[in-house]
Amino acid sequence: MISSKITGTGSFIPSIKKENKDFLSTHFLNEDGSGFSSENDVIISKFKDITGIEERRYAKPEYKTSDMAFFAAEKAIKDANLNIEELDYIILAHNFGDIKPGTIQGDMLPSLATRVKYRLGIANPNCVAYDILFGCPGWIEGVIQAQAFIKAGIAKKCLVIGAETLSRVIDKYDRDSMIYSDGAGACIVEKTSEENSGIISHATQTFAKEEAYFLHFGKSFNKEEDESVRYIKMYGRKIYEFAITNVPAAMKTALDKSGLGIDDVKKIFIHQANEKMDEAIVKRFYRLFKKQVPEGIMPMSIHKLGNSSVATVPTLLDLVLKGNIENQEVKKGDVAILASVGAGMNINAIIYRF
Repeated sequence: MISSKITGTGSFIPSIKKENKDFLSTHFLNEDGSGFSSENDVIISKFKDITGIEERRYAKPEYKTSDMAFFAAEKAIKDANLNIEELDYIILAHNFGDIKPGTIQGDMLPSLATRVKYRLGIANPNCVAYDILFGCPGWIEGVIQAQAFIKAGIAKKCLVIGAETLSRVIDKYDRDSMIYSDGAGACIVEKTSEENSGIISHATQTFAKEEAYFLHFGKSFNKEEDESVRYIKMYGRKIYEFAITNVPAAMKTALDKSGLGIDDVKKIFIHQANEKMDEAIVKRFYRLFKKQVPEGIMPMSIHKLGNSSVATVPTLLDLVLKGNIENQEVKKGDVAILASVGAGMNINAIIYRF
């Protein structure tokens, strides 16, 4: 049976650190433009209690999304000891393209994947480069697509990247802006002949009724701002309720397809969106099997890196594989779930054996 596995990983964590205290002088507003009755220190304290975020990373002004994608890709290629001319596909997940500081227009022509191929210096025209817009689950969906190409016999080696500069599409008057960050993560997915190794099963769903616009572009909460400029907006409570209801079910679907049991799962790499939400998702997932959540099952990077959308899961995976998250490791033969939820509303999950 043809299967595929991740043979190399890499990530790029921007160097600009923005701590919670840096928002103390920010003028936060409600959606209707009114101010909050609470002081910023109270708002920030509640924010940290819910999300777990203490600080986040922003890209330097000279770096765009495709630059960070290239940096992460280089590391993944080196980790896999790969000849770049043997790549069949470059799949790059993002949501807003390249955005220069101080501008309002995303640049996606040519595609960011093409820009990465150009930077890597790949001459082979049969290396196909394209972008995927799938919300925060974009990188996982890219891995699923890479596996599909490999199983179909039209690819042997694929580069999958998730990169984003959310710091450039946030409304500074919106307290939700504290969630978002920048970063990039990448991996090499290759055909493998190893039995019981690599991608075992997966599940993907799109909910597009009332859920379709839970994440969207909207006007600034400051009514004096230019109304033609749009920023990332979300209905946080609705997303939370949607995620804790639907993500555990999708994870179970993927696990059921694999033929493995809940006790086989050793790690869950979940999109770093909100610590409390992630904890609730995993708790409900185990409740479906009438089990308690095992200690240490869910590595977290959100405390220091924030929510970098498509970059969170590949970055988290790379950090754990490289031994850069305390008390977290994976061993040969360990089974893990990679799962995400985001704009669409999209959900996906992969069952993977290392």
